[in-house]
Amino acid sequence: MRAIQCVKPGPPEDLVLANVPDLQPGAGEVRVSTRAMGVNFPDGLIIAGKYQYKPDLPFSPGAEAAGVVDAIGAGVTGVALGDRVISMTIYGAFAEQVLTRADQLIPIPDAMPFDIAAGFTMTYGTSFYALAQRGALQPGETLLVLGAAGGVGLAAIEIAKAMEAKVIAAASSDGKLALCREHGADDTINYTTEALRDGIRRITPSGTVDLVYDPVGGPLAELALRSLAWGGRYLVIGFAAGEIPRFPANLLLMKGTSAVGVFWGDFVAREPAAHQANMRALFELYAQGKLRPHIDRHFPLEQTPEAIRRVMDRQARGKVVVTAGG
Repeated sequence: MRAIQCVKPGPPEDLVLANVPDLQPGAGEVRVSTRAMGVNFPDGLIIAGKYQYKPDLPFSPGAEAAGVVDAIGAGVTGVALGDRVISMTIYGAFAEQVLTRADQLIPIPDAMPFDIAAGFTMTYGTSFYALAQRGALQPGETLLVLGAAGGVGLAAIEIAKAMEAKVIAAASSDGKLALCREHGADDTINYTTEALRDGIRRITPSGTVDLVYDPVGGPLAELALRSLAWGGRYLVIGFAAGEIPRFPANLLLMKGTSAVGVFWGDFVAREPAAHQANMRALFELYAQGKLRPHIDRHFPLEQTPEAIRRVMDRQARGKVVVTAGG
């Protein structure tokens, strides 16, 4: 089979396309013939050796794939050859085959195409966990989404609207903000032409928001934290800007606010039943037409380095997907 491989830590351009032996599932595992793979910001970190997990070299990056079960290991029940599934891994997905523990598979709804499925679990799963469990978003509250035109940002907008919240989308261009409005944002702030706090004051009577969803970090983080209302929650999703914010702790004290970490990957591992319940809720919202995943671009497997670079450079609007197989 063909696989994208990381042979040394470095940028996406150092990845290579290799022919490697077919994978053989062990006990409790299944092999998935991939059709589409979602590209995520951590993919660029893991190949650079900057992620929490550091696989032995060489390895294939990629954390989520959609495809068809084509081999089943010993002891596996409840899975059949030909099942359409989503496979979640830490790495290994950018290949024509991927191995997954059978109990970690997620069946794909019949009406969901492979490319949508490949980019659904991590973005929508992260955002649902963040807003529902970690942020306890309530109907009528106001949510500020930073980096709102990215994959998790658009997912957060749609989920928050399904939860009957008001959503302010903040992004770096008018084109990105137009996409955010298409996905349900009530108001928008272009933070390259308007100061973030001025935009919040323009939009809200109190000049504050109840919840901040921040996958970006960087200099906007403290400004967003200062704009929280009493009892507000700041959700730490990630650091796409490359800078980890350092907050004065008195900001949390003075307004009774909370900074809340959202480590979706560990949530999935530690609370698999809760994760499965979240996915069922998300598939139901998708079936109702309340979630409309947006694919920015498709890349063939051999162009995976370009796909990862597009995400790392924050050029993507929505989800970037790599395609392979039949």
